[in-house]
Amino acid sequence: MVVGDFTKTILIVWGKSMKNAKILIVDDDPDLTKALKATLESKNYIVITASNSAEGMEKINTDKPDLLVLDVMMATTEDGFEMARELKNNPQFKKMPILILTAIKGRTGIDFKSSAGDRDWLPVEGFLDKPVEPQVLLAEIKRLLSPKT
Repeated sequence: MVVGDFTKTILIVWGKSMKNAKILIVDDDPDLTKALKATLESKNYIVITASNSAEGMEKINTDKPDLLVLDVMMATTEDGFEMARELKNNPQFKKMPILILTAIKGRTGIDFKSSAGDRDWLPVEGFLDKPVEPQVLLAEIKRLLSPKT
């Protein structure tokens, strides 16, 4: 993953500037997590990480992130799907945007991206396949954090 030089953007997100938005990354790949964190912090996001869904749920409860970047295949092949459904069924967290960032298509051959947004099966606001270019990731995060009109 290459970190590029991107233009700074400031948007208002739930009373915060986008550059101060808090993002939680839940992924069991420490190298990828480190690269994602560096990319996001270079744009002044506050980044928290967790290596599994249990740790992620703890950090969601304590740190109250503005957005979740979530892997699918961690402890189980559908760990991230289950976590997304749990969060969207919880009134406290159902409005938090979730971005799935996964290599599941490459490993299974199944394209789950078309299911993204299905309220019952895959209730997420964004879906990207790994590997992802930094500018694609940043554009999707900007879209998800932008105020809805």
